[in-house]
Amino acid sequence: MRLPQIGEKVIVEVPSTSANLGPGFDCLGVALSLTNEFTIQRIEGNSERFELIMESTEGNHLRGGPENLFYRAAQRVWKAAEVEPFALEARVKLAVPPARGLGSSATAIVAGLVGANALISFPLPKEKLLELAIDIEGHPDNVVPSLLGGLCLTAKAASERWRVIRCEWDDSIKAVVAIPSLRLSTSEARRVMPKNIPIGDAVMNLGALSLLLQGLRKGNGELISDGMHDRLHEPYRWGLIKGGAEVRSAAMQSGALGCAISGAGPSILALCKEPQARIISQSMVRAWEIAGVASRAPILNLQRNGSECTKRVDE
Repeated sequence: MRLPQIGEKVIVEVPSTSANLGPGFDCLGVALSLTNEFTIQRIEGNSERFELIMESTEGNHLRGGPENLFYRAAQRVWKAAEVEPFALEARVKLAVPPARGLGSSATAIVAGLVGANALISFPLPKEKLLELAIDIEGHPDNVVPSLLGGLCLTAKAASERWRVIRCEWDDSIKAVVAIPSLRLSTSEARRVMPKNIPIGDAVMNLGALSLLLQGLRKGNGELISDGMHDRLHEPYRWGLIKGGAEVRSAAMQSGALGCAISGAGPSILALCKEPQARIISQSMVRAWEIAGVASRAPILNLQRNGSECTKRVDE
């Protein structure tokens, strides 16, 4: 294992994610083709020094320092690898806006883990990084697809081990993600959820999840439509999203196969076939505009590769 020289850099690209996909609350997440890029380098200073440079106005409220989520993730790698911490700088090209339900915090965790591991010549396997990511985030549905890519179903087995299933996603299925100027914290979204749910709601979600996974595997629109329904968190969260119900209705009327809150919100994801994607995007933006909310709605593909690292050494 070799410690990096001052000025040595790695570049990590981390995809956005949409968690709680349809009925997959806290277990199903998908990586999407909207990515954050982190350029990470060792700098002079002690282990308390972490400099964060945001190349986007979206993240100008984020700060560096030893308590930063990215740097805390990096320190977990160094501890596991038995390496003394060192000062870092992270320069971030931010395409995944914070507090929008697209896994922004997961990108920071995963980039910190992958980048720190790369800087010390990759001593930890991806399985260990996955374990650390879930432990830091507290739940798997964002960090797992962010690290691995694709559509991931993650569950803790009776053995207490995390099990990850990479599920199939037909290329004919596109994701239109309407991203508003609104922000909604995950903690606020969790506060409105009940502590107990009716057994009928749990059974409905289990059945819908089976339909959705089969529909995505085969590109079957009818199965996707029947599967994109949730009773565990969405009924309690739609009221937190200004204009959300109207945006969902506009997407469905324009040909979406199904519509869901992305993560904890407020972004809204619509699944569709490619011919309908553009009109769905336009109708979702227009519906939010009528509600007085600025938004954009990119048409995204499944991102299959997960987080990728390029190593570069400055002379």
